[in-house]
Amino acid sequence: MTLPTPARAVQATSVDLAALVASSAELIASLQDAGGAYPASPTFSAYAGYSWFRDGAFIADAMSAHGRVESAERFFGWCADVLESRRVDIGAITAAGRAGESVADSAMLPTRFTFDGRAGDDEWWDFQLDGYGTWVWALAEHARRHGTDASRWAPAIALTVDYLANSWRRPCFDWWEEHAEHVHVSTLGCIAAGLRAASSLGVLDDDLAGLAAASAADVEAFMLQHGVADGHLTKWVGSTAVDASLAAIVGIMDVVPAASDLGAATIAAIERDLAVDGGVHRFLGDTYFGGGQWPLLSCFLGLAHARAGDRDRARELLAWSASTAGPDGSMPEQVERHLLDPSRVEEWVERWGPSADPLLWSHAMLIRLAVELDGAFEPDPDPSEEPAR
Repeated sequence: MTLPTPARAVQATSVDLAALVASSAELIASLQDAGGAYPASPTFSAYAGYSWFRDGAFIADAMSAHGRVESAERFFGWCADVLESRRVDIGAITAAGRAGESVADSAMLPTRFTFDGRAGDDEWWDFQLDGYGTWVWALAEHARRHGTDASRWAPAIALTVDYLANSWRRPCFDWWEEHAEHVHVSTLGCIAAGLRAASSLGVLDDDLAGLAAASAADVEAFMLQHGVADGHLTKWVGSTAVDASLAAIVGIMDVVPAASDLGAATIAAIERDLAVDGGVHRFLGDTYFGGGQWPLLSCFLGLAHARAGDRDRARELLAWSASTAGPDGSMPEQVERHLLDPSRVEEWVERWGPSADPLLWSHAMLIRLAVELDGAFEPDPDPSEEPAR
């Protein structure tokens, strides 16, 4: 199935966009837990009370880019606390890996945690590796952006390097908590970005920095050998389809340069198969709440276009994302525009209630793309803010 070529988005005024960016940052700041965790959504039944490493890392990157230094650093501190509290578990996982063995998926680190750092009691599709690369990548971006000394987080970064270096080859659930039987290319990209960042931060000893760099190179080589079809990156190893999450690794994470032949072909494939009128679907065949369009994915694709030099298309995607905000400025997880399978909406509503709104990750990606396109959205850091652990 091929969807229509995207049309030009309805343009929001710069005043409206600036106000939405500002209110989005305030919303995120107001909902951040005192311990540093960002809630995925404060009201959606399946997400309430939980913070994801992946979502939170992208939220922290957006807040950092917007000048909210203290907020971003509280999240990094929360990640560090979660990891250090699981030092024994990580040690067992890495020891098994070095011995050529593996622990069960259920013994791997969860993808989401309660605000106080527990795994929580709800059943979830929990074994996902991408967030552990993404938090280190976001931390390195923050350190570069603000000249922050990252040594306070070195023990947690070291644990992350050990965990990912010994685990990256394993199949796991993707960004969408699906298809645990596959090795997902966007997951590989997030891992590579995190390992590359860890090796460059200058806070690890030579052995660990070397392990991070060598592992990043191995992941990237594997991804390029096994995760490409028809000239573009693929949804998972062995697939020929694309997934909109790939826009992150050819855009903001810069694992594959957006302007490279592979990056350009991946962007073009996402546009061809998943973008309609400025909105972007997760993947063909998506049935979650009917398979709607996700504002955050339009922003990821916009970031990829911006990095590739097409700022006009990036602005169209930003305007479409802004158009999904409600009268109160709340941005949803997805909208029911161009649903891939309308017959599947009601089953999810009956299970969990209406789709998540607000979703903090949607607000964050709007901020991040706006900052990418217009630095005027980025305020000067508040000199009164004290860096957090």
